[in-house]
Order: sequence, then structure tokens, then C-alpha cells
Amino acid sequence: MIAAMTYPISVPSLRRLPLYLRLLEAWRAEGRTQVSCTHLADALGFDPTQVRKDMAAAGASGRPKVGYDLHNLRDVLAGFLGWDNPGEAFLVGAGALGQALLAYEGFAARGMSIVAVFDHDPRPGAMVGGKPVLPLAKLANLTARMHVRLGVLAVPAEHATATGRLMAEAGLQGIWNFAPVRLELGDQVVVEHVDLAQSLAVLSHRLSSLPQPTETT
Repeated sequence: MIAAMTYPISVPSLRRLPLYLRLLEAWRAEGRTQVSCTHLADALGFDPTQVRKDMAAAGASGRPKVGYDLHNLRDVLAGFLGWDNPGEAFLVGAGALGQALLAYEGFAARGMSIVAVFDHDPRPGAMVGGKPVLPLAKLANLTARMHVRLGVLAVPAEHATATGRLMAEAGLQGIWNFAPVRLELGDQVVVEHVDLAQSLAVLSHRLSSLPQPTETT
């Protein structure tokens, strides 16, 4: 075996790791057992050298002219991302977006389980996805009692900054922010912003460069 060299992991590399992992799992389902950086690069349109550096940064090692054991590589990447250690999360925001996130079954497959839902002023007895909607006043107490570290923020833009601060003050150490507002919460809280409008802008611009479909009569 060739020991993997240590590279600092960059955010772009981190964003690529789930793409590799998804492909490896598909190949595993097909019965493949070996994979190389060239295979991964060709399938995803990446540079093989970049793939090799990404694998090394995640702690994966391969064999010359053989590549990687697919099952082991999948486990290494999943372990590096923390997806083999299920974590609990709180959802803040019980509106349409929050309900959609709660209903998405893919989170459980990636090690995240939303265990409680909070909102600013829930009506008595409100339920979302089979879970009661709790007032934000209970967030700090439950964070301490349940030792939850991750919060998912899905509130309207006008409430995002204040709610993000409240989540940080409650003791949540990571916030997955789906609100269209950039949060600045200091170095003790990890924030990952998901900007749906930004993604749509990229899609719309790329779509505009394609020829319009020809009308048929």
C-alpha cells in the first residue's frame, strides 16, 4: 500500500467528496470492487491529479497501477465526512421550506436526524412531520439536555440574523443556513450557507446561453 500524503483539506475539496462518495456507492451496487483516480475523474469530469489530492486529503491510500479498494475508499470518505456517525439536529423554522427539509429522507442516509422542530410563535399543538413544533424559548434548554450541536435554519430573511444569534447563544456549534442572509456568528460557530437564489442564478445564466427550442407546427 502507498501511504497517503497529508494535504490540508480545502472547502472545494470538501464539496467534491460527496460526489465521489455517491459515485462509489453506485458502483458498489453494480458489483465493482476496485477504482482509480482516473475512473473517478473521467466519470465526474475532474482532473485526475485533483482527485488524487482530494483522496489524500481525506486520508485514503491506494496501490500503484491498482488504485483503491472501492469498499474501503467508500468507508474512508464517509468516515472523514462524519457520515458514519449519525448526528442529531434541531430544525428552526416550521414553514414550507422547513417542512420540505424535514420530509427529505436523504439526510438520515447521511448521518443526520432532525429530532426537534422550533418556530418563533407556534400555535398550540402544532405538528410538522409527526413532531411537535416547539417555541424558540425552549431551544437553549433542550440543546444542553440533548447535547445537540447542529441546527438547521429555515426562517424568512427578516428573522434570520436574530434567529441565528439565538441559536448560537443556545449552544449550537454548527448552523446549516437556508435563509437568504449571510450570518456572522464568530469563530466558535460553523456556518454553512445554502443560497438557493445563487444556484438558480447560475442555472438561469447557463440556460440562457443555450439555443431556444425550435417551435413545431
